[in-house]
Parts: sequence; C-alpha cells; structure tokens
Amino acid sequence: MSKRYYIAYGSNLSTGQMRYRTPDAKIAGTAILTGWQLLFRAHATIEPNPEKNTPVLVWEISEQDEKNLDRYEGYPVYYRKRELPVEVFPIGGGEPVNLTAMVYLMADGHPLREPSEGYYQVLADGYRHFHFPMHILEQALADTMGREKAVKRIGECSLTRPGRKEERHEVSH
Repeated sequence: MSKRYYIAYGSNLSTGQMRYRTPDAKIAGTAILTGWQLLFRAHATIEPNPEKNTPVLVWEISEQDEKNLDRYEGYPVYYRKRELPVEVFPIGGGEPVNLTAMVYLMADGHPLREPSEGYYQVLADGYRHFHFPMHILEQALADTMGREKAVKRIGECSLTRPGRKEERHEVSH
C-alpha cells in the first residue's frame, strides 16, 4: 500500500480531532501553499490567489482514514478533492520533502459566510499550536466578513483556552 498524504488548513489542524476521525494518521510536517488564500464559507476553504499563501499541516493517512475524512468533510457534495504538489517540512527538523497530497476544496455555490466562534477557535488553536502566522487566519476572517466585524470578533476570541494538553510543534521554514 502506497503512502497517502492529506493537506489540512481548517479544523483538521486539531490533533485531537484527527486522532478521533483518523486513528492511523501521523503528522508528516508543515508546508506553505503558495498562491492559495484561506477563506470562510461557514467552514474553511482555500482558493487560488497568486498574492496569498496559506500555512498547512500535512498528514500521512491510511486508505480508511481517507474514507473517514470523505464522510466528515461531506465529499463530494460539500467539498471536492484535488491533488497538490507540496514541500513538507518535517516536525522537529530535517530535510524538506516534495510530495503530492490530497486537499479538500469547498464545492461551488457556497457564499462567503463567517464561521461559528467555536469553529474559528479550533483553527486559532491550531495556528498557535503549530506557530502559523495568526495574521493569515485573521485576514481570512476580515476577507470573509469585513474588517470592522472581524476586528471586533477577533478581540472577543480568547488567546488561550484552559485545559489544552496538545504537544507544541515548532515550524521552521
């Protein structure tokens, strides 16, 4: 069986959520999707934009993990799949690896819409956990709901949540 890789940019940045959904999954490393913009259509999606970049987590997954993800992500109705080339930087250091990974992209027909506070917080936790630049997540919110509303919303989100026991990983690119 060949290795399969999955690019996470939304709530699947949560290692706890991925442990539950995809018990065989292992973190392969982090990457930057150059030319892709993070947006919200209630849930996260990425769209081509040559002026934007999106940090992502790359998971090594089993065939069963992919089937589980398909179900959770509403494939093929809510999200569709695409393969993308990606340069992965292993957690803890080491030489970057070029590989092809599957990513979910939201299907057409879903308008920009702000995420729930809980959903946004899961992404914010993931960004902090993997030391991704928070301004990218905050800009995605501003691009979705307007700057003024986003600034108010971001100010209401707590910077830390008590009881978090996930291991921290440094991202060095």
